Amino acid sequence: MPPSTGTTSRTTSRSLLLRNRDFRLLWTGSTTGKYGASVTSVALPLVAVTMLHASTLQVGLLTGATWLPWLLIGLPAGAWVDRLPRRPVMLTADAAALLLFAGIPVAARLGLLSIGYLLATAVLVGTATVFFQTAYTALLPLLVAPEDQAEGNSKLHGSESAAQLAGYGSGGFLVQAIGAANGLFVNAATFAVSFLCVLRIKHREPARVTEAARVTGTATVRRRGALASEIRAGLRLTFGDPYLRAMAVCGGASNLALMAYQSILVVFLVREVHLASGTIGALMTGGGIGGIVGAFAARRLAARIGSARALLVFNLAVPCLALLIPLTSQGFGLVFFAIGYSSVSFGVVAGNVLSSTFRQQYCPAGMLGRISASASFLNYGTIPLGAVLGGALGEALGTRTALWITIAGIPAAAMLLWFSPIRRHRDLPTAPAATGAASRPEQVPAANQVP
Repeated sequence: MPPSTGTTSRTTSRSLLLRNRDFRLLWTGSTTGKYGASVTSVALPLVAVTMLHASTLQVGLLTGATWLPWLLIGLPAGAWVDRLPRRPVMLTADAAALLLFAGIPVAARLGLLSIGYLLATAVLVGTATVFFQTAYTALLPLLVAPEDQAEGNSKLHGSESAAQLAGYGSGGFLVQAIGAANGLFVNAATFAVSFLCVLRIKHREPARVTEAARVTGTATVRRRGALASEIRAGLRLTFGDPYLRAMAVCGGASNLALMAYQSILVVFLVREVHLASGTIGALMTGGGIGGIVGAFAARRLAARIGSARALLVFNLAVPCLALLIPLTSQGFGLVFFAIGYSSVSFGVVAGNVLSSTFRQQYCPAGMLGRISASASFLNYGTIPLGAVLGGALGEALGTRTALWITIAGIPAAAMLLWFSPIRRHRDLPTAPAATGAASRPEQVPAANQVP
């Protein structure tokens, strides 16, 4: 489907933010939401550690609970999003997250706050995130012209990284100034901003009839088993295509390692390095600058050396510097954290810019929700497992030793890309071989080629 009438193709050098109102609103809402999420990533573990005296394993479980819904409902959510207009789905998810986060400080004041309450809230917020993220991924290509998608993804990921930096920094100071639980009021407010931005998007999607639907008169009736059939179609394309499969499996393995180390990072900085909350926020802010740099470096390096080669650099080479993080100590040792943490941010964000643009150009528009959900089921489904793994390793071996083990898994996971067809080409294809081979034979191998 072509972009909405408010979308203009790149006929001018003006920024996409200036010439596309709907994209500007989506960008504003997404950036604000990422700021709130980064505040939460600092405040929520600190609520558990400082107010409820949670163990390392409990902090890991709390982090993993937010991602558990990707395992439970990730696949059907993709099919549902492909059936429904994406904008109302995003509005409902924003409203739910707003109420859930606002409830935490209220529960604290009423004396009702507990680890169980935080875990339940994290699962429900994660459910809202599943639907918002899946709908958001499928809506973006409808708001911008195909030739603007790379710029759009770069701006989104770059601004989201900047918002995360601001959230990490202010999150630590907010916790010190108003308390860990009250800091979550800030996150609730960001979801209100996101809700208003999405509400003002003008683009409207026409009613869709999927391949699993049967039309009788004016009513659309879905046959029994349609949901399962639509889920299978998304899984077949995702894991039957060598490029989509390699990215999905690599993403799942990478996120397992990323969350394993991130789930114990705050505990490590508090209990091993003995840092204050404000210092932790400042460190994450400084180290996360790499994400902003990565977002804007992605397109430039891809243009210079090719998108496939750049993807390997960002996912395999750059994150090796993350092995400096376990060397963190007070004083000069904080430099190790800044370098290691910024390398992770740089590689992850830059890689996401390239992979997001690839999927939006490569996948059929009518199946983008299911394909995104199929990949996210594996990508995000490993996150709760990683959180539990990190917490368990931290309790058994100590947080510093656990960090060595889990961080080493980040570049190791990227070897899955190295042994895929991606390594044999300069650029990623823009269409499957059945439709794209004729125009780009040197870059698009046969669809059934296996690593």
